[in-house]
Amino acid sequence: MLTSCTTDHPTSSDAPVANAHVAGELHAGLLAREAWISPKFLYDSLGSKLFEAICELPEYYPTRTEASIFERHGAEIARAAGANATLVDLGAGNCAKAASLFPLLQPAQYVAVDISTEFLCEALGRLRQRFPQIRMEGLGMDFSQRFELPPQVRQERRLFFYPGSSIGNFNPEEARAFLDRLRAQCGPDGGLLIGIDLAKDKAVLDAAYDDALGVTAAFNLNILRHVNTLLDADFDIRQWRHHGFYRPERGRVEMHLEARTAQEVRWRGGSRRFAAGERIHTENSYKYQQADAIALLERSGFEATRVWTDPQRWFAVIHAQAA
Repeated sequence: MLTSCTTDHPTSSDAPVANAHVAGELHAGLLAREAWISPKFLYDSLGSKLFEAICELPEYYPTRTEASIFERHGAEIARAAGANATLVDLGAGNCAKAASLFPLLQPAQYVAVDISTEFLCEALGRLRQRFPQIRMEGLGMDFSQRFELPPQVRQERRLFFYPGSSIGNFNPEEARAFLDRLRAQCGPDGGLLIGIDLAKDKAVLDAAYDDALGVTAAFNLNILRHVNTLLDADFDIRQWRHHGFYRPERGRVEMHLEARTAQEVRWRGGSRRFAAGERIHTENSYKYQQADAIALLERSGFEATRVWTDPQRWFAVIHAQAA
């Protein structure tokens, strides 16, 4: 489903969704032997605001570390990416990361893409006032399964911007398929500017995904409220607790919700009995070795031209061009 912020009444992802694909995906995940909910459903309007708060936490290093890379190496990044591009911001959220690069990248068109349409359109409305000289489009869409840009997006020099290591939410096979889809939309003169979180100490990662204030817990629990809205479900959020931890043997952080008590949950078209201690898997966040990240891009038809990291080598920003 594609919604444009240029419409008078954008469809909010918070509204009940009469979408067979969404309902079917949620239904299948909740009834799986090990229950799961896709992390894309973390980002309704409230979830997006909670994630903004997470990015301000002292434990959550990715946002500030990536920002420090752009601040230190912004001029070099701009030279590698080039000006006058069609900047396609994937998972744009509040658009702040891309906006901070506008003075350097000077895009001809900015295209913000996010699953949380209402939140995106509000952010884009503010951004248009700050940068009236840049053509802007807002696209409310789920790009995790399929991806095709509409005609209003310029075909020339498409630069896909995918910061924050969101690529880590895909398993390696899904990440390859996703990058293949980007390459197909790139054209011969396009490219990719991507942030990738690198593997590091378990204690650092555990704290980043289970902060002392409990903001990440609220963010994770909010997915049940969102599912209640989408499926007319009756999850009692008070009966669930958050777990976030790094599994080095799998190279990823996992987030789960654990049932505090035995309970039955009903939704439109189904139900499930959860035992006390049973979990719903809500997110993976893979952490890469730098060489593995470059190899993944190359297998998807991109050629890495430059890599920038912070002094601790916790995070990498990579520019890759269509090969």
